[in-house]
Amino acid sequence: MQYQKTGISNQTLLSLYERMVKPRMVEEKMLILLRQGKISKWFSGIGQEAISVGMASALLPEEYILPMHRNLGVFTTRGVPLHRLFSQWQGKLGGFTKGRDRSFHFGAQAYRLIGMISHLGPQLGVADGIALADLLRKEKKVTAVFTGEGGTSEGDFHEALNIASVWGLPVLFCIENNGYGLSTPTYEQYGCEQLSDRGLGYGMKSYTIDGNNILEVYTTVLRLVKQMREHPEPVLLECNTFRMRGHEEASGTKYVPDDLMDAWAQKDPIINYEAYLIDQGLLDHTQIKRIKDRIETEINEHIRLAFDDQVPQSTESKELKDVFKDFVYQQVNPNDKVKKIRFIDAVSDGLRQSMVRHDNLIIMGQDIAEYGGVFKITEGFVPLFGKERVRNTPICESGIVGTAMGLSIKGMKAVVEMQFADFVSSGFNPIVNYLAKSHYRWGEKADVVIRMPCGGDVGAGPFHSQTNEAWFTKTPGLKVVYPAFPYDAKGLLATAIEDPNPVLFFEHKALYRSIYQEVPEDYYTLPLGRAKIIRTGDALTVVSYGAGVHWALETLEKHPEIEAELIDLRTLAPLDIDTVYASVVKTGKLVILQEDSLFGGLASDIAALVMENCFEYLDGPIIRVGSLETPIPFAKNLEDMYLPKKRFEKALVDLWSY
Repeated sequence: MQYQKTGISNQTLLSLYERMVKPRMVEEKMLILLRQGKISKWFSGIGQEAISVGMASALLPEEYILPMHRNLGVFTTRGVPLHRLFSQWQGKLGGFTKGRDRSFHFGAQAYRLIGMISHLGPQLGVADGIALADLLRKEKKVTAVFTGEGGTSEGDFHEALNIASVWGLPVLFCIENNGYGLSTPTYEQYGCEQLSDRGLGYGMKSYTIDGNNILEVYTTVLRLVKQMREHPEPVLLECNTFRMRGHEEASGTKYVPDDLMDAWAQKDPIINYEAYLIDQGLLDHTQIKRIKDRIETEINEHIRLAFDDQVPQSTESKELKDVFKDFVYQQVNPNDKVKKIRFIDAVSDGLRQSMVRHDNLIIMGQDIAEYGGVFKITEGFVPLFGKERVRNTPICESGIVGTAMGLSIKGMKAVVEMQFADFVSSGFNPIVNYLAKSHYRWGEKADVVIRMPCGGDVGAGPFHSQTNEAWFTKTPGLKVVYPAFPYDAKGLLATAIEDPNPVLFFEHKALYRSIYQEVPEDYYTLPLGRAKIIRTGDALTVVSYGAGVHWALETLEKHPEIEAELIDLRTLAPLDIDTVYASVVKTGKLVILQEDSLFGGLASDIAALVMENCFEYLDGPIIRVGSLETPIPFAKNLEDMYLPKKRFEKALVDLWSY
């Protein structure tokens, strides 16, 4: 192994050695604790220390790094206290997740470290968002993000590289090519000669280096990040190394040929670098012992702290409270000046006024800039706010959701427009696994609103008509808003943007240009989690939301003899079930109308809750009405059969007559 120390001080040369030895010794201790049953799992980075240490040493402390399982050297180089890491790995209170997650699935803002989730790919898009925030604020910083060679097969990898390339983001994408994805060798994972070749397809500079050579890693990264700070652009860096132990310890390494293992053992980054420093007269065995004794003492002291640390104790109320970041709702009342506008205009007004109110708010989506979006909601926004804040995106929902999370991590707000709510399936993973779970796991907010143009009755067929709110009401950590009227749409959107938690904001397309209402011209807010009684009555209770509210009104107008109380939920999570209870106690009967297909929808949960809490007040069966258990058809007569309007009318009359 050839080392080039040009321009590196002797102090730095020795520091790099100590920084590699420390994570190696920590790992060796962890393997002992694993065998003793004192930690449950371990993902070893032994043999890969040069990449983590070289990268972390070359970046500035205030620059973000997004590491993975085998990047312990990033954490130790950044000075994360060992006892907190040990507590984290044991599920103790002093860790970073209060026992709610394990290993390196956490972030630490104080150290500018943002941890991974098991799905690997989403963190690449998050790095884009952090770098975008730096770029918008004109901060000359670089964001570094790690992935393994296996992770480069995920769509998130390609989306993140493309976004960074198109937007000129200073992201250093580091591929740790360690030979195997669990047991699958590299030749079964990609067909190109080297993974850095993929950078060419995105028009970015790319390099392949020896990931076991600490000086090559350190000097290469040092040179690249210096250039990237002055001339922002992404760079793809492939670091060749080898995983000397199993994917995790239980999996072993029997699938690795012995000669390959022996060959890479000869390339150990610490043994070789230690020999080089001794040869250069910078290190001797006495110094080595002194360094290792000091690290061993630190490890033992911090392990004792972790062993003495408390096992997490909690309560149901505390666990539930920590799912969301605290949000103190501030009522903003407009003046009396109103104008009669459409639903779509109310959404546009709410978004535009929020852009004025929050200069750190970025909106992103396909075709939303000059074109104004397919529904023209952001038409005219570019002259007002500029293309830096109104950003056309490539067609890559997952990467853009990740980018929004990165903006939030840097203290900004993001609104992402799904061109159609149906397309959110391509961004489902980062929404339900990253945005929804971050605050509960390690206290990081996800200040992101995802706008969801949705719904049928417009002849758009199976892929442009879904109302898929049940995908998200099932996921703790997400708020779901679904207004039926322009007044509510504007005020609730403003509040959703104020709220630092992730919000799915559903906007029914059929209501965009068909529903008018007098709406205040000024900015105002409405509280989330409060239903609205549209009309009062004591014969029975009708609960609905979105277009269903209007279908219910139309049906009730046809049946003036039925004195029904109609509740518009407005917000599905949090759900104002108390208003439903109060109405059912008064009327004794309940019919729930949803546009979504019936099974597994919101109506089922409302029915169950009412049965559990108001059973003694019921004078009839709870009736659920929804769409057919089919995809949404295109032809008008088939769509009319699919939608629940006619079935609702029959259910309403039957229940009233019961």
